[in-house]
Amino acid sequence: MEHESGQNEIRQNNKNPQASRQNKMAVMPMNRLLFNMSVPLMLSLLVQSLYNIVDSIFVAKLSEEALTAASLVYSIQFLMIAVAVGTNVGLNALLSRYVGAKRESEACVVATTGLILNLASALIFSLIGILFSEPIAGQMTADPSLRELCVQYMQVCVIFCYGIFLQTYAQRLLQAVGDTVLSMCSLIAGAITNIILDPIMIFGLLGCPAMGIRGAAIATVIGQMVGAITGLICNRVKNPVIHVRLSGYRFHWTDVREIYRVGMPTIIMQAIGSIMTFSVNAVLISVSTTAVAFFGVYYKLQNFLMMPMNGLGQAAIPIVGYNYGAKNTDRILQARKCTVRAGIVMSLAGTAIFLAFPRQLLGLFAASDDLMAIGVPALRIISVTFVFATFTIITGYFGSGLGNGTINMVSGAIRQLIVLVPLIGLFIRISGLSGAWFAMWISEPLAAIYSFVSIRREIKRKLNVTAKGI
Repeated sequence: MEHESGQNEIRQNNKNPQASRQNKMAVMPMNRLLFNMSVPLMLSLLVQSLYNIVDSIFVAKLSEEALTAASLVYSIQFLMIAVAVGTNVGLNALLSRYVGAKRESEACVVATTGLILNLASALIFSLIGILFSEPIAGQMTADPSLRELCVQYMQVCVIFCYGIFLQTYAQRLLQAVGDTVLSMCSLIAGAITNIILDPIMIFGLLGCPAMGIRGAAIATVIGQMVGAITGLICNRVKNPVIHVRLSGYRFHWTDVREIYRVGMPTIIMQAIGSIMTFSVNAVLISVSTTAVAFFGVYYKLQNFLMMPMNGLGQAAIPIVGYNYGAKNTDRILQARKCTVRAGIVMSLAGTAIFLAFPRQLLGLFAASDDLMAIGVPALRIISVTFVFATFTIITGYFGSGLGNGTINMVSGAIRQLIVLVPLIGLFIRISGLSGAWFAMWISEPLAAIYSFVSIRREIKRKLNVTAKGI
């Protein structure tokens, strides 16, 4: 019956051009639909990842020690991003619901609540930066000069973190009304600012004093603020529905609960990456600071590679959700097949690049001979796992489209924390640093197996599909 109702909807939409336009997720050819919806998201995510890559490229020109410091602090930056993204994902979900229901005044109230939550989160991190930067850096490394570089970089990025939260907030307000182009423009404005200011502030160009690693941090926060201001102005001028209104505003804890009901799994999922980088760095620094520098470079390169897969997966969420609501099982299974195939093709291309050009990739970060000796074989070992990682990521988003966020969260924990971190420590003890990277040959396939089994169970349960039909 579910299959027949989905087919009836498609036939009705084909007879009604207006309905076809309104319901493209039900009638547009799946490959074209995925391309149409995923490309803006891919570009936005790729631009966002440029912040950390550009910083690392310029910081590496200072010294390998400076690159190591930036890699250590990245776990704290990643935690801030986790809270910002999670909070605003929940906000976006609630805003979209109100906008779709034509409840604009309530959407404006929620937008104001979201602004308060973002400013409060930024204030908490800012206080942490003021009070605890030195103790946190002391936990990262016992080396005095390296610790001082960590403090310099961390203090600026954490104390002045308001741009991260406000930029993410502004983007989600625009996305809630369907404007992904202006959302992308705010990211581009911030990224370009960061790219321009990095060499000026790090090396002292155009009359600016040379500030070293602190200059990189200052360039980053200025870029984030430019992106935030651009996004807020775009909302003010171009957002026809959602505006912050303080007049007559009343704070509702029910709105906060709804925001974090959706946003908290995202925060946890994102935070796993922060905990992982902190934990792996703690293991690696006992072996070599160069190993820490390499892992920071690898993680940023890998994140850049995975951004298109994340964009593809995020595009699948509304497609799956729409067709799940319409009981169109065939379209859901077709979306799964198309996203997995496209993701695997992209991941194989990434694997080929990492296998063929590891020296060139590391050379972007002014890699020393020692870093090359560690990094070249490591990149080749790790690249073999990209296909498994892609399947896990896309399957997690597919599960979210069916209303199950647990698959994404648990699979992320398997591939990035629960299995990976202990195995890296174990393999280092058994075979030294060169064997550490084979831990991913175990953690990534295990996460993919869990995702495969879990999504099959979810499809059978919610779509009433036999194993043969999956």
